[in-house]
Amino acid sequence: MAATAREDGASGEERGQRGCEHYDRGCLLKAPCCDKLYTCRLCHDNNEDHQLDRFKVKEVQCINCEKIQHAQQTCEECSTLFGEYYCDICHLFDKDKKQYHCENCGICRIGPKEDFFHCLKCNLCLAMNLQGRHKCIENVSRQNCPICLEDIHTSRVVAHVLPCGHLLHRGYRCPLCMHSALDMTRYWRQLDDEVAQTPMPSEYQNMTVDILCNDCNGRSTVQFHILGMKCKICESYNTAQAGGRRISLDQQ
Repeated sequence: MAATAREDGASGEERGQRGCEHYDRGCLLKAPCCDKLYTCRLCHDNNEDHQLDRFKVKEVQCINCEKIQHAQQTCEECSTLFGEYYCDICHLFDKDKKQYHCENCGICRIGPKEDFFHCLKCNLCLAMNLQGRHKCIENVSRQNCPICLEDIHTSRVVAHVLPCGHLLHRGYRCPLCMHSALDMTRYWRQLDDEVAQTPMPSEYQNMTVDILCNDCNGRSTVQFHILGMKCKICESYNTAQAGGRRISLDQQ
């Protein structure tokens, strides 16, 4: 699966000695909504009953000299570097990860910038290898991941672009259209072997069922098996029962 550009932010394993679990920085943000000091907007949102608007931040406090000052990259009092990277729009301070501010996305992304392009219809930064090779869905990122329910557009987790055009943080099947998210050919062949090695009880051996394939949208009638029912058209096991079970008379 190809990936989108993710919003800047560190995981717990990436954090430095200063800052918080989300960002490596040398200052605290003064929240314009409640005048409280927090290392980042995520720390604020996790502890308050409201959200910090990153774009409205005007002041920061140096972690060394504790001087409160206008948001800027270096402390005006003791010259502490607040962040190797600083965006004066998002007021993002962090270590250098080749970040860039995307005007169309409206937020900072982790680059390098030359590795991504902004698709105007999807309204999202995508990897360059997807340019002209992905299915566009208008404003596709302006929704929550259907698996983990986290907002995709501002998520710090990479979203994967599925062949169907939808975005997903994790999973093997798109829960929106039910298409397979990965090339499942090897797994389908493993299922072939398991089905062949797992005979059904005699009362089920002549039972057939109508199925609908989630990958090719084709319909077929196949022998019922508890491990899975294989599409006769594309050989996918990503299928759903589309009718009741019945005994095949021509096999009795």
